[in-house]
Amino acid sequence: MQCVICKHGQTRPAQVTITLERNGTTLVFKGVPADVCATCAEQYIDEPTTQKLLREAEHAAQTGVEVEIRSYAVA
Repeated sequence: MQCVICKHGQTRPAQVTITLERNGTTLVFKGVPADVCATCAEQYIDEPTTQKLLREAEHAAQTGVEVEIRSYAVA
């Protein structure tokens, strides 16, 4: 797809690192599938992946995790 940010680049499938922070919890997810613009490097993550990341982040925050690095696992 064409990048909606720079309007010039095309996106390509890649794996990215996502950092989420909330109320004293920091989670780093490595190997998250995304489409990345070849021109400006803007990252696009699909809705199911986003929902999974947010669920895992919420669970981590509820269980008292302060900092954690995880590999993204496709379910």
